[in-house]
Amino acid sequence: MADDEPTRAARLLDAQAKAVRLFAEIEQRGLVAPGEGERAVSDRIRDLANEMFGTTRHWHKRIVRSGPNTLLPYRENPPDRVIGTDDIVFADLGPIFEEYEADFGRTFVLGEDPVKRRLRDDLPTVFDAGRRFFESDPEITGKRLHAEVERLAAEAGWELGGWHAGHLVGEFPHETIEGAHVESYITPDNDTPLRRTDKAGRRCHWILEIHLVDREREFGGFYEELLTLG
Repeated sequence: MADDEPTRAARLLDAQAKAVRLFAEIEQRGLVAPGEGERAVSDRIRDLANEMFGTTRHWHKRIVRSGPNTLLPYRENPPDRVIGTDDIVFADLGPIFEEYEADFGRTFVLGEDPVKRRLRDDLPTVFDAGRRFFESDPEITGKRLHAEVERLAAEAGWELGGWHAGHLVGEFPHETIEGAHVESYITPDNDTPLRRTDKAGRRCHWILEIHLVDREREFGGFYEELLTLG
């Protein structure tokens, strides 16, 4: 029997709270460190999630990217790279907690580079402004929210790094995202309201992704979490 809406919301929020705890532990243990390969860091994060929560499954591939690799959108699979001493690194994880999906991304800056630090600090600012815009319009579409996120990024001096700014999330596996099915994404082609129900009549819940890049300096950053709850 499917969970009712209050239970679904509570379990999605609980999954995200576990992801927050996981990322705090990643930082406390210094897993993202110079001299480490991206894949090795990703594997240590996988093991940490299992140690903390018994999590053995992730609903999408684990991503740890550094330096120029941070320019690339999700679908790319760049060669493994060793993290440098003055690097920028982001992690994008999709762990499954008790059959509910989390999707959580944060950016780490190693060293004192002021532009990389500014990018890291701009990510949550753009996210929060995007969420406020979403909350201000009950009929908002994916197209309209994407345009606002793009505007906010440009206003802060960055570009968006990918073709969308978020997607559906829910029970595992959530409503199937087939290829570039636009109604499942926050994208310029999605003219449907984000506040709607899915094919099973359940409320749609969304992740907002902020991927900002500086193509000239060849680095980017990433920040994502729940848009519709929290």
